[in-house]
Amino acid sequence: MSTAVLETNPRRLTGPGTPPSLLRLTRVELRKSYDTRAGRWLLVAIALAAAATVALALFTGHDAMGLADHLELTQLSTSLLLPVLGILLVTSEWSQRTAMTTFTLVPRRSRVLSAKVLAASALALLGVVATLMTSVVAVVLTPLVTDGARDWSLGAAELGQVVLLQLVYVLSGVAFGMLLLSSPLAIVLYLVLPTVFTILVSTVGALDWVADWLDLTTASAPVFDGGLDAQGWLQLATATGLWLGLPMGLGWLRIERAEIS
Repeated sequence: MSTAVLETNPRRLTGPGTPPSLLRLTRVELRKSYDTRAGRWLLVAIALAAAATVALALFTGHDAMGLADHLELTQLSTSLLLPVLGILLVTSEWSQRTAMTTFTLVPRRSRVLSAKVLAASALALLGVVATLMTSVVAVVLTPLVTDGARDWSLGAAELGQVVLLQLVYVLSGVAFGMLLLSSPLAIVLYLVLPTVFTILVSTVGALDWVADWLDLTTASAPVFDGGLDAQGWLQLATATGLWLGLPMGLGWLRIERAEIS
């Protein structure tokens, strides 16, 4: 008959594991941006839109364009589509019903939200890098398909302002996603509401001052028109506060206090 051998030094039960670092959470959120079918197709659409914009400018434009001109032109497509990816970074947790799993693994919701903001910021920077590379290719091809010479002029301040503006647009998308937690609703309101606001303040003469201080499209226009002065920076800050700061603050509080089911 065999006897059971009792372990004299039983293993200690390990406590809860170390929470994942913010860098690791950010990498996870970046991977989520292209793990879904919608995210992958959106990234493809952004790349194709930037390439098509440059091609149209090269083959149909009457005047040769420089590096700064091509960079400004390619921002039109990325500043419209990249914020949608920022929205999906947030709302996909609810549309795919993974919010409970995410916040169970990382109970501190602020860390998850911070990771989403950092991931969206990284996507904005990558978007600028991609459009800059596309613009460089366009400048290289300029003398081959047009009669113009290569123009490499692009100031560091102008590039920095383009980066800042891309960050503002993408994070505004994240803010709408946090506030509404619904992909269709957030995307529609993000695309429609600022456009309607811009049309309203542009057509009503009495609202000219509103356009300068609260309309993000109007406040950001000097970035591509030669730079921002002191008043321009203040106007951009107030418009950013309305379209980014306010919805992100309210959305952050909503997610922190919401019951996840």
